[in-house]
Amino acid sequence: MPYQIEKEAIIQAKGEERNIPYLIEAAKKLEKSGADFLVMPCNTLHVFIEEIRKAVNIPVLSITEETVNFLKNKNLKKVGLLATSITINHNLYGQKLSENGIKEIIPNKEEQINLNKIIHRIVVDKYSNKDKQNLDSFIRSFKKKGLKTVILACTDLQILVSYRSGIEIYDTMKILAETAAQKIIE
Repeated sequence: MPYQIEKEAIIQAKGEERNIPYLIEAAKKLEKSGADFLVMPCNTLHVFIEEIRKAVNIPVLSITEETVNFLKNKNLKKVGLLATSITINHNLYGQKLSENGIKEIIPNKEEQINLNKIIHRIVVDKYSNKDKQNLDSFIRSFKKKGLKTVILACTDLQILVSYRSGIEIYDTMKILAETAAQKIIE
């Protein structure tokens, strides 16, 4: 994807619809190449999963659906969600979580702005120790709110996560990868 489109989507949470032609073209190429199913290792791009599903004749696994199923099987009732503003603004997790009796807690507006900047620095490989400390601080803030579980709903965040004391952290990328591996075995 062009850098400017990705930058605006991550930092400013705008223009994400410009990704659709790139995603559909890639999905069709993969299908034509013989793929049995598709995965998108990006939560934010799942905003367009239905458009992609309509464009191809093979299954497209959903990181959000698989994560919610995983959390439901863990009998969780409340989770903190760290994601891009687009993921949160499009309620990619909120509705599915709610339908399964799981409450979603998200960062406040200032934290979200800072989180978007951290995600962008990860994407362009310009993150720092300070970014790691800030991400750990976000996770601690969830613990202070009484949460025992945090979901990394951005597949880039696992690079910086180190805080674990007393809080369970689930990586949506790992959940999707395990689901894809199981589907391959089947």
